[in-house]
Amino acid sequence: MPVEFRIAVIHADTLASIGLKQMLQEVMPMVVVDIFRSVGEIPEGAADGYIHYFASASAVADNVRFFMEHRRKTIILNASPETLSSPFAGFNYICTSVPEKELVKSLLALEQAAHAGGRNLPPAAIMPNERQLSVREVEVMSLVVKGFINKEIADRLNISLATVVTHRRNIMEKLGIRSVSALTVYAVMHGYVDINGI
Repeated sequence: MPVEFRIAVIHADTLASIGLKQMLQEVMPMVVVDIFRSVGEIPEGAADGYIHYFASASAVADNVRFFMEHRRKTIILNASPETLSSPFAGFNYICTSVPEKELVKSLLALEQAAHAGGRNLPPAAIMPNERQLSVREVEVMSLVVKGFINKEIADRLNISLATVVTHRRNIMEKLGIRSVSALTVYAVMHGYVDINGI
């Protein structure tokens, strides 16, 4: 029986938790994400079973002892871009008040630092509808995730605008992806684009 890898999101804001859960599952589709409004909701004996805790700064402040014991697994969700001070010094954190693209990039950077090449994670399941992308589709995908618009992609690759649109549609259909954020995650996780290039 395969080992189940789990992440806990601990945040009093349910909407924020649901959004983060979706993003985490895009970055690490092989991981189960559980949502809790507080540390007290984590089932007894289950705390050590999580590979990471994504927790609001207030949750960490209210449960310093718990999070100190799990410091290496904890990522604080900080609304301010400023560096965290005591009692949060030494914890990893991400700023949540940034545009979606930057937040996805931060999550990918954390994933790459902690689990580069899938280290400490189960192998990602291949999506059943995932088919091999053509060389041109990979070129288009790379430019899309780097932020180029269709016209710029057409000019760079010396193809028509209609061809770019067709390639984008084919990429999304082949991968079963519906958003540029999810496409960015796919491209980085599969080595098509370096995280520093987005």
